[in-house]
Amino acid sequence: MTLKAGILSDTHLLRPDDRFIRIARHCFADCTVIVHAGDLTNASVLKAFGDREVFAVHGNMCDASSFLALPRDLTFALGSYTVGLTHGAHLGRDIELQLWNLFPEVDCMVYGHTHRAVCHRQGSVLIVNPGSFRGTGRYGAPGTYAILEAGEALRATIHEVPNEI
Repeated sequence: MTLKAGILSDTHLLRPDDRFIRIARHCFADCTVIVHAGDLTNASVLKAFGDREVFAVHGNMCDASSFLALPRDLTFALGSYTVGLTHGAHLGRDIELQLWNLFPEVDCMVYGHTHRAVCHRQGSVLIVNPGSFRGTGRYGAPGTYAILEAGEALRATIHEVPNEI
């Protein structure tokens, strides 16, 4: 059986508005797990995902209640794989290099912060940054997210958030 996890980051919302909920439901319709790589701004954003299993960390733009409610980094199991999750702002300019110190024995490393989508392997480790879900990058770039599939293999794909649903 393949597990699907929807990965998003940098939503920068004070609360989950109707548009966000509608688009998130569409993008993550087939996902049983949601992974948020920080900068929710407020943890109430996670309510948009209902009763799904959610793994989330705070980011540098989160409010005080989110800093208290969510960890900076965490490791969790997705099927038979181990995933390390962090926002990454605290890791300096070369986030991916520092991920190895933070998560030395994982199958996948997930981070956010840069608003740039990344999906590649380094050795046997999958590295994913879903980008900014709300398209808050430079020059009006569209929002992006990732789908992580854990089955016989672990793989991820980057997708653009549709403008309207």
